[in-house]
Amino acid sequence: MYPPPFTPPLPLRPVRLLANLALGALALDCLTGLAVAVVDLREVALINRLISDPDAVSEAEINTSDMIYATSGYVETAVYFVAGLAFLMWMFRVRANADVLEPDGHRHRKHWLIFGWIAPILALWFPKQIIDDIWRASRRIDQPPRSGVIIAWWTAWLLSSWVSYVVVRLIIKTDDLEGIAAAAKFDLVNLAMWMVAAALAAAVILRITNAQETRRLAPSVEPAQPA
Repeated sequence: MYPPPFTPPLPLRPVRLLANLALGALALDCLTGLAVAVVDLREVALINRLISDPDAVSEAEINTSDMIYATSGYVETAVYFVAGLAFLMWMFRVRANADVLEPDGHRHRKHWLIFGWIAPILALWFPKQIIDDIWRASRRIDQPPRSGVIIAWWTAWLLSSWVSYVVVRLIIKTDDLEGIAAAAKFDLVNLAMWMVAAALAAAVILRITNAQETRRLAPSVEPAQPA
């Protein structure tokens, strides 16, 4: 009886280009966040002037500030979604490679790469589990199965998401100057936490990408067939 013929594994697909795209989108999002922080500070300064001396601020200045503040929010949201889309594209590529490396090592099907971010309650841990499984399949044998970078990233992401929710609630419910100023100040905290989360996300992208690219470019050796 002859052994079955050797079937080489599917080749891993390149990851570097999508990784660079995701990293660039995250960098752009952080730069946008810095610009929004400047707008927040200007808004707070204007509101403080209004509170201390309403006659010292012209209506034209108020209208201009409100327009800039609203526009910065729209731009920030648009760039955020672009960064999220780039991250998802990278996730789909590294998950496809991870399926080749370890077909039975994943707790969630591929559709959860999208729905895991928006499903109530499940969004608190599904995306992290997906990234954990991708890392476990991609790592070298001498690397630990759990990554502290992934844990730090997910913690920062959850904290940033919670603060962002609080900011939105403050903006919706606020109808006085003090409340608007408080929302703008809280948004500065949200921006700082998001930048930390983005930096850690970049570290996760680099860690998994480097692991998969190392394995993709490593020479494959066909096992010897029994005589």
